[in-house]
Amino acid sequence: MADYPLQRDDIAGSDGEKMRHMEMLLNITHTIAIMDSIDDVLNALVALTTTEINAERGTIFLNDPNTGELFSRIAHGDVQREIRFLNSSGVAGWVFHADQGKIIPDAYKEERFNRDIDEQTGYVTKNILCAPIRTVKGEVIGVAQVLNKKKGKFTTNDLSLLESMTTQAAITLQNAQLVDQAKKSHGKELEFLDLVSNVIAELDLTVLLQRVMKEATRMLNAERSTLFLNDEKTDELWSQVGMGIESSIIRFPNHLGIAGKVFTSGETMNIPHAYADLNFNPAFDKQTGFFTRSILCVPVVNKQGKLIGVTQVLNKKGGPFSSEDESRLRAFTAQISIALENAKLFDDVQKMQNYNDSMLESMSNGVITFDEDGYIVTCNTPALNMLHVADESELIGQKAEVFFVNGNGWIVEELQRLNDKEEPYLAMDVELNIEGGSIFANLTFVHLLDQDKQRLGKMMMIEDISSEKRMRSTLSKHMDPSIANNLLDESEDILGGKETNATILFSDIRSFTSITEELGALGTVNLLNEYFTLMVECIRAEGGMLDKFIGDAIMAAFGVPLKHEDDEDRAVRVAISMMKALSRWNIEREAAGKPAVHIGIGLNSGHVITGNIGSPTRMDYTIIGDGVNLAARLESACKYYKTQILISENTYKALKGTYKIRPVDRVVVKGKSLPVDIYEVLDHHCEESFPDLMDTVNYFTEGLSCYRASEWDKAISKFERALEHHPDDGLSQMYIERCMVLKKNPPADEWDGVWEMTDK
Repeated sequence: MADYPLQRDDIAGSDGEKMRHMEMLLNITHTIAIMDSIDDVLNALVALTTTEINAERGTIFLNDPNTGELFSRIAHGDVQREIRFLNSSGVAGWVFHADQGKIIPDAYKEERFNRDIDEQTGYVTKNILCAPIRTVKGEVIGVAQVLNKKKGKFTTNDLSLLESMTTQAAITLQNAQLVDQAKKSHGKELEFLDLVSNVIAELDLTVLLQRVMKEATRMLNAERSTLFLNDEKTDELWSQVGMGIESSIIRFPNHLGIAGKVFTSGETMNIPHAYADLNFNPAFDKQTGFFTRSILCVPVVNKQGKLIGVTQVLNKKGGPFSSEDESRLRAFTAQISIALENAKLFDDVQKMQNYNDSMLESMSNGVITFDEDGYIVTCNTPALNMLHVADESELIGQKAEVFFVNGNGWIVEELQRLNDKEEPYLAMDVELNIEGGSIFANLTFVHLLDQDKQRLGKMMMIEDISSEKRMRSTLSKHMDPSIANNLLDESEDILGGKETNATILFSDIRSFTSITEELGALGTVNLLNEYFTLMVECIRAEGGMLDKFIGDAIMAAFGVPLKHEDDEDRAVRVAISMMKALSRWNIEREAAGKPAVHIGIGLNSGHVITGNIGSPTRMDYTIIGDGVNLAARLESACKYYKTQILISENTYKALKGTYKIRPVDRVVVKGKSLPVDIYEVLDHHCEESFPDLMDTVNYFTEGLSCYRASEWDKAISKFERALEHHPDDGLSQMYIERCMVLKKNPPADEWDGVWEMTDK
């Protein structure tokens, strides 16, 4: 390609005109050479080209090799803004790649011309002159474009003049672009350093995860991001927060999906089209309604080179993630990996401290610790209560001999005796003098040791064995300890009752008679003992109250005698955990050649009456009322609907968490006149027990809508589609049979889809 000298024979006009053009070209060099801002250079060059060529508007587009885009910072006659588009689109894109100027006498007849900008601004483009911007070495670095010749039409002389002007300015443009890129890069580095320094200072793991997600999303101009950490105990990747969605803990095996592949391989994955990648699992999109377009996932490596997690960023705004995005995210994760390990260590220490503090506070026994010099270091709440001390500040920091006086000096002597003993020892049934009286207690004295078995101090544990303590201990053997404490603390008649809101859970073993016949008496007792142990542990874990065993059935309550803000959710979580525990237990039983155990669970929330029912010589704390009856009916209805967990609309509407739930029916249970909506909880299922869960539920729900509209054939078709995804879905099969019956014997015109249950 030939270079363009200042003098060109194709510049039309007289010698004077040629001389003026030469002076103008030299003036361009002098004018923009002193400018180091690319915005100033672009402004000046646009003004000169439009003036010399006598056009209405002009724009200088420079090529961005990192993104493959043409961009401009200024459009003459319009507000200042940055315009970007692919360097292969439009008239400017053609000129850039063809390295050839172009004159367009009628813009609207040119197929490459984009009318969108005219339609948005109201401006009418008539004709266009467009030329490549070449350096003296012939490298095309951009495009110059002028619009609407004020008099006449653009000519080849105009094109030659425009090319000469842009060539004259090309070196300055190129230098200004390099300076601008350097400033941007420097600014990004400073911003990156500030970002990293702010993030790595955080020690709270939860807050750190949130900040990392927020900053990664903002830094890469994306829609969402998630930092997954590896749990070495379970070989799972987990995250405590995801940007743009409800905060929750996500866990999955650390080899699954794109995150799992990046974690196991240690290689970055940049996926411009998620749905075209075989590693992408669209199930999460189906559940949330989010549409994943592009994914950038990088490994998080600690300073020892060990993989500790992955960072995943979704949906770059404006296109796919670039190689620069990859570099920035890798650099970011490399910096924050140290902070993550520090935060994890701090979190472990904090959890251990919280565990120890919680353990001390939850103990019924009092615990007081001393350092080696005999100063009191810690004291839990039960000890403060036993000693009638209002605030721990009255105790912490005191010497033992200063606090334990007035008949309690023997405690100091016992602490000193411990110096000569290696093993803990117990002082049984001793009397402690306290303000306003005394208590009887068992005291245990023990050394506190570090990991090297070196003494750190001493601990004294106080077990209250006063009459109230004896009574609580006795009652706790016969009922839940929380109920015993509640009853003893109440001043009212403990035989009385009260009305309250609670969630009731009923569970029952299916085909229990057949199991007992097969196992015999001893085998049945052993089975029930194992089964009840598993189920009761699930109930206690969520703070529920075991009300009673009724043969092989269990009745539990949530919200009595102690209420929580999420009693309905606790009940649902218990039902789910009971099913999961049962599934694990059945695997062990079947491996041992024993029959599997199957149960149904019913839940209802509503008004109940609680209290101790019986006589002064024999009483039973229990719950009665319609709310209890409906829960029992739903447990029984599981057999009819071929489900495992049914909940009433009362419970469903009160749930605060998110669960996999589908509507089942609108029924009138036996003994009632008003209908109630019932739902099935499906969270305990896995892909093996309920394949294609979401598709099955979607088709079932559509079928249920058709059923309630008396569209029997449509309903049957939808239920059959559900069975295609999960052939063992007994609920869909039940509805097909019901629709066939109703199709032959249509209900009355005013039928509203309510089904009356005749069995309890």
